[in-house]
Amino acid sequence: MGGIAMGTYDDTLAALESCGTAQNRKTYRRHGVLGEQFGVSAANLKKLLKGRKGDEDLARRLWASGNHDARVLATMIADGKRLQIEQAERWADDLDSYVLADAFGKWVARSPHAQTLHEAWKDDQREFVAQTAWNVLVSLADKGDHLDDAYFAARLEQIERQVHQRPNRVRHAMNMALIAIGGRNENLRKLAIAAADRIGSLDVDHGETGCKTPMPEPYIERMWQHKRKMAAKRAARR
Repeated sequence: MGGIAMGTYDDTLAALESCGTAQNRKTYRRHGVLGEQFGVSAANLKKLLKGRKGDEDLARRLWASGNHDARVLATMIADGKRLQIEQAERWADDLDSYVLADAFGKWVARSPHAQTLHEAWKDDQREFVAQTAWNVLVSLADKGDHLDDAYFAARLEQIERQVHQRPNRVRHAMNMALIAIGGRNENLRKLAIAAADRIGSLDVDHGETGCKTPMPEPYIERMWQHKRKMAAKRAARR
């Protein structure tokens, strides 16, 4: 990336192209990224973010390029606090892989409209849009202090009813949302584990990758072990 100017659209595309590798493109194809791409690693995307964060015009132009790496970088550049629902809906129409949906969901989760968009998209028939909705719920479970247990209990009930019938990546996202809810507090931990037990084994196709969808109960228990360990350390420092 040395010698490449920062900030403009053309310079940013040139920087992305210079960072791309054939190996990364091969890896991303295994993960379902089939459109135009350079094959830029996550580490290099983070480097390219420097000096560009919050440039909304650049983010919009990068997204409009249709290039996978440019679109991922666009979600990193765009300021979630300034997200407009209409813009999010337009970008949602373009989601074409779970990798892009993961990046897009992080941008949506940073916005003041995270809950609204979760609720608008959680039943969407478009796989990657619904995936985004349940990814956003993971963030709400972690940071949504304004939401009560009843809100998340209702989402657990929906997951239990629907998860086996939803599209592949929605199943994975719902499973991760169940886990996140189970880490919120003791009451929801019990509800999440009970729901996971009734759901049973969940089939998610990760294609030609080594990725796996975690089993909720042991994952939740490890989360709580970590929480208890950290709480004990904080108590010991007092």
